[in-house]
Amino acid sequence: MSTSLSTKSMVNLQSASTAKKITVLVTVIFIALLLFGTLTTDGFYSTENFKAIINSAALVGVIAVGMTYIVISGNLFSLSVGTTAAVSAMTFLWALRFGMIAAIVITVAFGAVVIGLQGLLVGSTGANPIIVTIGAGALLEAMATWISGGVSVYPPADGPSYAFLYNPLFGVPFPVYVFIVVVIIGELVIKRSKFGRGIYLMGESPRAGRTAGLPTIALTTGAFVTAGICTAIAGILLGAFNQSGTLTSTGTLTVDSISAVLVGGTAVVGGRGSVTRTAVGAILVAAIGDMLLLRGYSPPIQLLALGIIVTVVVVLSYLNSGKGSRS
Repeated sequence: MSTSLSTKSMVNLQSASTAKKITVLVTVIFIALLLFGTLTTDGFYSTENFKAIINSAALVGVIAVGMTYIVISGNLFSLSVGTTAAVSAMTFLWALRFGMIAAIVITVAFGAVVIGLQGLLVGSTGANPIIVTIGAGALLEAMATWISGGVSVYPPADGPSYAFLYNPLFGVPFPVYVFIVVVIIGELVIKRSKFGRGIYLMGESPRAGRTAGLPTIALTTGAFVTAGICTAIAGILLGAFNQSGTLTSTGTLTVDSISAVLVGGTAVVGGRGSVTRTAVGAILVAAIGDMLLLRGYSPPIQLLALGIIVTVVVVLSYLNSGKGSRS
């Protein structure tokens, strides 16, 4: 019996060691390719291009901060954030008729409720979060199309000015400041609060969390509510920048935000991760997209490259979790 357990432990240790070696190798290759690409791309190293990268990373990063909470909690991803951001932009522009503060409060509450309800469903029933969020995204898109008549939403002519939401401040786009504030608050909450520690514990071992008496339903719902708030904030910035709201305005925000979380090192199986590293991941994802754009690659090729990176990161994350070596 003891010999069998010893052999099994040795196999697991060898598997874990192999996984770490593979991770280091792929990381080195990834960094080398990124450096080669940026060094050989005309116009990449310029002040204006760096501003463009940071501005692009800001929107993705704000959503990714909320997504980090979901992933760390062990609930995979939310695939409805792109649609929610688009509808949040529409909601913000429509609600400006009630004033700036009211529009922001209404939009943030909308995002928190819409994605929070998805978390409540996942936490209370144990439903697959991928299926729940895909269904919720489709339902939200259908309702938004029905209510808006399928046309773009514009701010009221006599509404308050929202130019400060997209104009540069001291030469830096305003969304970048919002991104920094969201990252700081997100990191403090998940690392210093009882709520954040509960999310880590639940993600590390849901069964052990339930045994220890963790309020798993409340924690799951809270993780999704956090993602909803972050998504709504990104929607506000998106609507202000575009000065109109449509369901097609978010592009690849969902994929980009998931990519930022995973590239930032958050374990896809939950229990490990950092909001700060997610912020770095968002900048890396934006830099990769910018590099490919400057080199003349089409959007489908950019999406393909990002998809390959995410797939590799997911596989490595699974291997490093040790779950891939369990018998």
